[in-house]
Amino acid sequence: MRHTRHRPSGSPEPAGDPDARWLGPVVHLAFYALLGGSLARYLMRHPLGPGETGVIVAAALLALLYALGPVAGPARGRDRSASRPLTWLVAVVAAWSVLTLLAPSFAWCAAPLLILALRSLPAAAAVPLACLLTVLVVVSLQRLSDGLDPAVLVTPPAVAALMTGVFLHMERQADRRRALIEDLVRTRRDLAATERREGALAERERLSMEIHDTLAQGLSSQKMLLQAAERVWTTDPAAAREHVREAARAVGRDLAEARRFVHDLAPADLADGGSLSAALRRLAERETADGLTVRHHVEGVPLPLPDRGEAALLRIAQGALANVRRHAGAGRAAVTLSYLDDQVVLDVADDGRGFDPGALPAPGREGGHGLPAMRARVAQFGGTLTVESAPGEGTVLTASIPLTAPEPR
Repeated sequence: MRHTRHRPSGSPEPAGDPDARWLGPVVHLAFYALLGGSLARYLMRHPLGPGETGVIVAAALLALLYALGPVAGPARGRDRSASRPLTWLVAVVAAWSVLTLLAPSFAWCAAPLLILALRSLPAAAAVPLACLLTVLVVVSLQRLSDGLDPAVLVTPPAVAALMTGVFLHMERQADRRRALIEDLVRTRRDLAATERREGALAERERLSMEIHDTLAQGLSSQKMLLQAAERVWTTDPAAAREHVREAARAVGRDLAEARRFVHDLAPADLADGGSLSAALRRLAERETADGLTVRHHVEGVPLPLPDRGEAALLRIAQGALANVRRHAGAGRAAVTLSYLDDQVVLDVADDGRGFDPGALPAPGREGGHGLPAMRARVAQFGGTLTVESAPGEGTVLTASIPLTAPEPR
């Protein structure tokens, strides 16, 4: 269970709270206005004498003592139980109590002192102090009355109770709002961290697919060509040179792919507005060599796909034909692009040795990344990928992407 740290009721507001900036000065001005008004009322009702001079001195000392509070900053620190604010507040209340007992007219100064106590002390200390201030106000005002005044007995306690209740309720509301804001900030921070992690994982997956379908497959083809050239280097120099030239052309294509991959561009065959059908035809022509014949077919009326959808299908065709050359031992393969009513379907079929799709190894250092990468590509567009094969019966790989597929993030 998570525990929320609550600010003690009546504790000073944070420095950035706009309400704290205006409430403090208002309370201080109200205190001095009431102190001045009470002193004026007292002097109007009492002729100047030694006793009255003592009240004037006491009022001046109270004003000076109170001024030390805003200067020292009793409500600016975060520790509400600090000794200096508490000592200052006790001194002010004590001075006011003495002054009020001498001259009941000063009882009206209790209102800003009550607010100051509620702001500066926790509820456990502020409520008893509010009761003490109320009792002193009732006693002082009763002395000004000719007899028992019910209004004096009821009004100050009612006003004090109302002020205390409203203030404590607002404090609790502020605490709950502060806790809610902290939870929201923490949740937003956690959500941002999660999105960053997911973005990093998605980018890592994208990079692994691009590397597998471009650089890794290209290097594998170059290796096979150079090995073939080495085998016939002495017996058939012309064939060896042709293998080397083909490897050099493959290096040029893969270098162009690598540059476009670094800049997050489309495959080279799709650059400059090239169509997916034309790119697949060129791919089939390049893969037709060394006993493997690759045919290309288009069925239906070509329909537009998102650029990254066309790139995904081209990458899948490249990976599938690379697997045919490396593993199938096939003599013929066919790349068929079909435009249906609501989807585009790519089929890559061969007459090779086939395999058991359920017995494929897990991805590792030695390979096994091809089919998972293809599935991840079509899944980005809401498509599907299926593989039909059996030992000795060839293989058919089918990738389909809806025509309404959105661009992946």
